[in-house]
Amino acid sequence: MSTLPQLTINTIRTLSMEGVERANSGHPGTAMALAPAMYAVWQHDLKYDPADPCWPARDRFVLSVGHASMLLYSTLFLTGVKDIQDGKVVDAPSLTVEDLSQFRQLNSKTPGHPEYRFTAGVETTTGPLGQGCGNSVGMAIAQKWMSARYDRPGFKLFDYHVTVFCGDGDMMEGVASEAASTAGHLALGNLTWIYDSNQISIEGSTDLAFTENVGKRFEAYGWHVQTLPDGNDVEAILAALKAARAVTDRPSMIVLKTVIGYGAPKKAGTASAHGEPLGAEEIKGAKAAYGWPEDAPDFYVPDGVKEHFAEGLGKRGAEANAEWRELFSAYREAHPDLAAEIDCIIEHRLPEGWDKDIPTFEADAKGVASRASSGQVLNAVAKNLPWMIGGSADLTPSTKTDIKGGGSFQPEKWNGTYGGRNLHFGVREHAMGSICNGIALSGIRSYGSGFLIFSDYMKAPIRLSAIMELPVLYIFTHDSIGVGEDGPTHQPIEQLAQLRATPGIMTIRPSDANEVSEAWRTLIPMTHKPAVLALSRQNLPTIDRTKYASAAGLAKGAYVLASCDGKPDVILIASGSEVSLVVTAYEKLTEEGIKARVVSMPSFDLFEEQSQEYRDSVLPPDIIGRVAVEQAAAFGWDRYVGIGGAIIAMNTFGASAPASALLTKFGFTPEAVLDAAKRQALRGK
Repeated sequence: MSTLPQLTINTIRTLSMEGVERANSGHPGTAMALAPAMYAVWQHDLKYDPADPCWPARDRFVLSVGHASMLLYSTLFLTGVKDIQDGKVVDAPSLTVEDLSQFRQLNSKTPGHPEYRFTAGVETTTGPLGQGCGNSVGMAIAQKWMSARYDRPGFKLFDYHVTVFCGDGDMMEGVASEAASTAGHLALGNLTWIYDSNQISIEGSTDLAFTENVGKRFEAYGWHVQTLPDGNDVEAILAALKAARAVTDRPSMIVLKTVIGYGAPKKAGTASAHGEPLGAEEIKGAKAAYGWPEDAPDFYVPDGVKEHFAEGLGKRGAEANAEWRELFSAYREAHPDLAAEIDCIIEHRLPEGWDKDIPTFEADAKGVASRASSGQVLNAVAKNLPWMIGGSADLTPSTKTDIKGGGSFQPEKWNGTYGGRNLHFGVREHAMGSICNGIALSGIRSYGSGFLIFSDYMKAPIRLSAIMELPVLYIFTHDSIGVGEDGPTHQPIEQLAQLRATPGIMTIRPSDANEVSEAWRTLIPMTHKPAVLALSRQNLPTIDRTKYASAAGLAKGAYVLASCDGKPDVILIASGSEVSLVVTAYEKLTEEGIKARVVSMPSFDLFEEQSQEYRDSVLPPDIIGRVAVEQAAAFGWDRYVGIGGAIIAMNTFGASAPASALLTKFGFTPEAVLDAAKRQALRGK
């Protein structure tokens, strides 16, 4: 290798280990080991324009080994990636030397793990290992779908590739395995994972817990696998990358054997190079091994390094971007309607009339399950929002989330097309969540569905949706003990409280079909926030809105559904299926001359966003007689009933029995609500 490429690689190494040392915190060893591969990918393989990190046709790079963040930060700095402010590229660098020196410090642009929206050039937030792997599969799906929908003869707009750096920790995490299995089935030939096989984890050698042949496992998944014995051999890495791109009918893995902490005299190849600063002596020894000038200051960048990247990646990316912009301009003239859709996707805008077909449901005592009404609304929205795609973890017949006539996203060999809008995730809830995040990162509106109890398997990706402010929709059905005979393993109890406690997520549990319609009408315009719909398996009466308040009140999280004249003695509050229960109790209280109010509270989150004046109008502070009813854990309801208020909720797990028997056993009956309401009414007098 000539002097300048090696100098560039060593600059990445020294910047990375110095950033960790300055912070006295971080993971230097992986960055030092992967610098040659990072150089090969960015300088010679990626189709990426540093001057336009928002370019829609750019290749995506994902650092799933997010603890090695200094590797990415050093590269973003050296390649001259421009900054993004308010969604627009500005003429300023994403990162400066000062930013590198502020690694892991408060308000710096170089946090401990890469964060999407925070540092330009970071494509996704990777913290928990395996998540970046799952995201990359979603990105690859998005590319295939965008190409199938929008490319036309003579206009190949979306042909980008997704490259991932992953490590032993990723390979141990189940979500990466789920995602890899999915990618293999879908034959995603636009995806390459470079597996840093350094055989070191925090506890020591991976021989302690991880001795499988990863390459053979991925071959079994249907991947193309190459193994490289020397992580410093840039020419071999480049050849492997070229071979991976040439294989278009399956994803590729490059097993790259590296030495963690390469160059450090005592710590190279040891666990101590993984998760702690090297120390002054080790850094001095490593720099000597790299031939680094002894008198060079920290964060030294030799002459020619940044120019080298500019002449390679920068020039190549700028030319490709310019060609694409010219092509898209011609495309806009030839296919204006499709170009307008692409504009909406890029700009996170909704099309005109996206909600025009959302149905209104007539009053019906028998009613319909909210999962079923949601399925109707989903299809009404999907008809006018063509870039909404999604599916379930093998539960579409139960969650009612298929897009009618949308086709299946599958390769032809599995009787589908990459233009299909229905995704089949298989029984892989965790991967489903991380894949939906990857799809959303590409601008497409994604949704995943399953039973509410299985949100437990999706905690990490749901949380990351919120951190990244991605508008992923999680549709969860079977939302209560109304599931019945399936028993406590399938009956959610604490899940609603967990979702409500997660910042940045909008959780909604509608009470009837019209609240479902309003929920969709409220959630879809939220282009920077994930949402959860908690829906019933059992039928819910469709409330007579000529007698009770409009379901449009859902948009404020809670609203007065029914109320007496004058000041109530008691307020009955509920969500979901329990709203009809408290309405029954309200009618009985009214007959008995007890002044009552019913508040439907489908969303704590939306309600807390309202003004204090509005919240007090729904739940007047001077009315202390209150009853909350929900077939879930009581946690959180105390803020609305106050000290001394009554909460009829679940204090145990459920049981296996018909739903009607469970409602009686656990006290979700009109009689129980009526009794609690009467006691609370006395408190208010």
